[in-house]
Parts: sequence; structure tokens; C-alpha cells
Amino acid sequence: QVQLVESGGGLVQPGGSLRLSCAASGGTFRRYTMGWFRRAPGKEREFVAAISWIGGRTYSADSVLGRFTISRDNAKNTVYLQMNSLKPEDTAVYYCAANEFGSVGRTEEHEYDYWGQGTQVTISS
Repeated sequence: QVQLVESGGGLVQPGGSLRLSCAASGGTFRRYTMGWFRRAPGKEREFVAAISWIGGRTYSADSVLGRFTISRDNAKNTVYLQMNSLKPEDTAVYYCAANEFGSVGRTEEHEYDYWGQGTQVTISS
């Protein structure tokens, strides 16, 4: 059983940056493809980015491409989401998720086995 805990959310002005972290415990972190999803007010949860369990390949949604970067540190059992050039439409609760030995192209919620509780990101002036 893997436990995931997100941190790093907050209130930022448009154009600003945030780095989210997701710390994993209870499993062998290097075996998990890690993903970030978000749920904006009144909308369904959507895929943001993923990083593979081997090779560190990444995949991002078009809406964040060039602005958000996913990375991982297997020594620290942590995955990060660096978010730059933030926009009001990036306001959402951000969740990290894990899928054992999954491909980086998994963008659907049901393809992930473990989820964190989420961290709120608010972009507003």
C-alpha cells in the first residue's frame, strides 16, 4: 500500500510560480509511474503530467506544456510539479497518483492505483 502526501500549494498571482511536491511511502517508489491531476471548481478531475517509473520519460497535457515540468527524485521518494507562468485557469486542487510499472501515457484516473489527498492551488491577483 502506497501513501501519497502532496504539499506546496498556495495562493499565487498570475504569472507566478509554484513547486508542488508529493512524498510517497509504503512502497517501492522507483517501480511507480507518477502522475499529477487537478480538479478545478465545478469541473471533473483532469490529467496534468506524468513521469515514468523507468527512464524518466514525461508526458504533459497540452494545457500545461511548456509551463509545467514534472520530475522525480527516487532517493527522496518524491515527485515534483514545477509550475511557471501560472494562469487563473490553473486554479484547482492538485493530486498526485501512482501506478505500478505503468506507462507514462496513462492519462485516465482509473489507470492509477493510489492517490493523495490533494493540495489547493489558487491563482489570483
